[in-house]
Amino acid sequence: MNLQISIQPNLKLALRDPEGSALGRKIIRECIKLMSTLGYEQFTFKKLAEVIDSTEASIYRYFENKHRLLLYFLTWYWNYVEYQCMVSLHNLNDPSVKIKKIIEILTGSLPSWSDTSDIDKAALQEIVIAESSKAYLTKEVDDINSLQLFKPYKDLCRHIAQIFSEYNPQYPYTHSLASTVMEASQFQPYFMEHLPSLTDFGGEKRNSKKVGEFLENLVFASLRKS
Repeated sequence: MNLQISIQPNLKLALRDPEGSALGRKIIRECIKLMSTLGYEQFTFKKLAEVIDSTEASIYRYFENKHRLLLYFLTWYWNYVEYQCMVSLHNLNDPSVKIKKIIEILTGSLPSWSDTSDIDKAALQEIVIAESSKAYLTKEVDDINSLQLFKPYKDLCRHIAQIFSEYNPQYPYTHSLASTVMEASQFQPYFMEHLPSLTDFGGEKRNSKKVGEFLENLVFASLRKS
């Protein structure tokens, strides 16, 4: 399958479209690798400039700061997941099967579809798992939200909530359950690797597939109880 996921230029997210130039594309691809390796806190534009053999000023022409760059990555990721859901659920009618497929997508690796992005999807997913909460756990969250920079994440949450409503139209907390599942699909793998006492899947019990089983149990137990 050939596809291309692209982010529409947004002057509130990126000052100029990085996909529109060779330097911009290099910034994105090398930054994903570097931020995945160093972590968000230790990552700087200065370190990225050294890797791409350019200047900090050239990076600032594309992104106001590293928080906007992180948001760009998350936007790309959630757009990609949303596309994956659209393709995978297209011919499914049973809401329970849809729910299981969504959980499989959220807890699995990004698919190895052939696309033209040339983005290290494994490194991008590591960033999402380790760093995504830093995108909204900030004092500026309301201002950022007013610019609709969390829209892809909220759109996917709304899509999942709609499927929960298909399964049980009487369930009153579909959006809360959807956002909980989305967050848990990131937190549980992180806990499994770094804070195993906060999960049942760490240490010798480490098993990423169990995260999906746990989320299925959580979702169906909640939807059937109402």
